Amino acid sequence: QVQVVEFGGGSVQAGGSLRLSCTVSGNTYDRYCLAWFRQVPGKEREGVANIDNYDSTKCADSVKGRFTVSQDKAKNTVYLQMNSLKNEDSALYYCATGARPYGVRCSLTASLYNYWGQGTQVTVSS
Repeated sequence: QVQVVEFGGGSVQAGGSLRLSCTVSGNTYDRYCLAWFRQVPGKEREGVANIDNYDSTKCADSVKGRFTVSQDKAKNTVYLQMNSLKNEDSALYYCATGARPYGVRCSLTASLYNYWGQGTQVTVSS
């Protein structure tokens, strides 16, 4: 059974940095997508960044140039380095993974992801 667990949320002042970690266990896919999403109460879930088994990455326009997604395959861990944080980055951040169908590129479409963590809260204050 695939399990996804996020770490590293917390409170930070605007302009600061945080690094989120996500450990995935039980994943036997050779081709996969890993992604970070975020959600604020009352708003739709937003895709933040994704990475695939080839280390190809994509970030949403709202975080491009500030956030970086990476992975350590040996540790089955994906990271989200968040710099220059803004108040509007405050949200519950979720890590998700799923098998990448042959010929399909990873994206920030939530339906690609079958397994989700419980989320970790990030709060950015002025």
